[in-house]
Amino acid sequence: MTIKTITLTTIIALSAMTISAKPKTAVSPNGKIKIEYNEKLVSITHDGKQLMTIPVDIVALQNGKQISLGKGFDIELRAFNEGVAYRFVSKVKGEYIIQSEQDDFTFTSDFTSYLPHSTNPQKPEAMAFQATFDVAPISQQGNLLAFLPAMVDCGSVKVTLLESDLNAYPGMFITGEGKTLKTHFAHYPKTMEYYSWRRMTHVTATEDYIARCDGPRTFPWRVLAIAERDIDMPSSNLVSRLAEPSRIADTSWIRPGRVSWDWWNDWGLQGVPFKAGINTETYKYYIDFASKNHLEYIILDEGWYNPTTGDIMNTIPEINLPELIAYGKQKNVDIILWCVFNVLDEHLQEACEKYSKMGAKGFKVDFMDRNDQTAVEMTYRIADMCAKYHMLLDYHGIYSPAGLNITYPNVINFEAVFGMEEAKWTNRTRDNREPQKDMPLYDVTFPFIRGQAGPVDFTPGGMRNATKADYQPINNNPMTMGTRCHQMAHYVVHEAPLLMFADSPSAYEREPECTSFLASLPASYTSLKCIDGKIGEYIVILRTDQDGNYYLGGEANWDGHDVTVDFSFLPSGTYEAELFYDGINADHVATDYAVRKQTVTAATRLPIHMASGGGFIMKILKK
Repeated sequence: MTIKTITLTTIIALSAMTISAKPKTAVSPNGKIKIEYNEKLVSITHDGKQLMTIPVDIVALQNGKQISLGKGFDIELRAFNEGVAYRFVSKVKGEYIIQSEQDDFTFTSDFTSYLPHSTNPQKPEAMAFQATFDVAPISQQGNLLAFLPAMVDCGSVKVTLLESDLNAYPGMFITGEGKTLKTHFAHYPKTMEYYSWRRMTHVTATEDYIARCDGPRTFPWRVLAIAERDIDMPSSNLVSRLAEPSRIADTSWIRPGRVSWDWWNDWGLQGVPFKAGINTETYKYYIDFASKNHLEYIILDEGWYNPTTGDIMNTIPEINLPELIAYGKQKNVDIILWCVFNVLDEHLQEACEKYSKMGAKGFKVDFMDRNDQTAVEMTYRIADMCAKYHMLLDYHGIYSPAGLNITYPNVINFEAVFGMEEAKWTNRTRDNREPQKDMPLYDVTFPFIRGQAGPVDFTPGGMRNATKADYQPINNNPMTMGTRCHQMAHYVVHEAPLLMFADSPSAYEREPECTSFLASLPASYTSLKCIDGKIGEYIVILRTDQDGNYYLGGEANWDGHDVTVDFSFLPSGTYEAELFYDGINADHVATDYAVRKQTVTAATRLPIHMASGGGFIMKILKK
């Protein structure tokens, strides 16, 4: 997991503001960014130029009495070199309900915005938080709800809207209206029902308020990350800085790792003497593959228990889970179990007790598909119980991370990304909008925006790579859009401490050179820096690991891109670089790649061509 660093100047900025009813101002350590509050209006300026104003208020009801900002609530401000944040603070005693929160972000012009809209026009609050970014002036974004993070290009700077410390409170949605991003919050669930499949709960009716509270508390940080350059965006860590510190005293048992995963490749084994599928023989094969390549985990995805009945406490007859866990232990491979959020929550302590005692290492939890207060409370409840039993968590089908992975470091991955699973069905359309099928464009967009929120469960690793002309959505033997090296670059460009190998062992066994290289990469890194890139066009990410090795990953959209890598980031000395890059015919045959090794120093400058939908990946070790 990437180590987050807070400088002394940041600490001073964090402690500079005190709560009071008077007008407030906070200025970034470098003096460039200022946030002011006065008369229920927040104003944000950069280099003396106003970026936006935010009329703010929070309204509660207690014992029939209405309480609002300036009476029962105060506001805190923070300013950093990378942006600003504010949050409401309750001074109210006893029980009360939050009727509404107002945070309408009014910019000085109708700037271009990047909004990920809900994929469910009929029930926009109920969806998987997986969408590409619709790029348009704010006024043209329509009234369909969009979720966070979202970005506005103000010309001189880019402003990304995020949230942090989302604890016992609903997440934020936005819509575009004129020059304003208007906010919306899911109302508190009144009644719930089960879908007939997966025993997944969904909201059927809501109350006329958004949250229930008890006594004084703080509310989520509203974060506005401000970047003068595109390359400064991926490394922004305001969400993690503002998160509640870890509630887990001893984190030594939390082990990131590489994962052989079954679902994306549809259990697609070849040349084996058994029927591949959800059965003990198949998963032993996955364990053998993981062990051979020194991968730490495999996942048993949907089907190891009967999802229709939601009987998480018992496996299907075809799975002998104790035998599989014991077999994995012999081969230094641990098992993570898939489940539905509410199903795990309904059996939380007994499931944690049973499967931790059996030797399973965690859960991949799926299909939350909402972010109302009770949903957020469930994510904390599950994280807390799993921490007590030393169980890791991969949160799939969930809202964007808002610092929970800092508060509970056992929550390692979050989805909330238009990830590799979308390659299986990306010809669909939504609400008469363009088809959601340009993955290379999204791949060089979301690291700049969604990447600021935290880790992504993108699930890379596909070996059937396709050009723009050749790509087809296929479920059983899925393709990926872009070149082989574009796909391999995901392993460095993304932060994913549970790092998926999404294709089948058979596919990797046919590609030993690529597989061996990917399996040599760490699952977590100690630093991240974007050294080149432009949102929507290309990106080059530099990472380091705990041993002081360097890793570079670059990706381009369908237009391709030429970059020159400047190695001045290296300390003195000589290093051995191993580079996978697009082959000369990669524009025509997306699986074409080339490999070379060379000595590099801080003085080296290396031109690299990224083909259409192309990329590269490099490992740099001290000689």
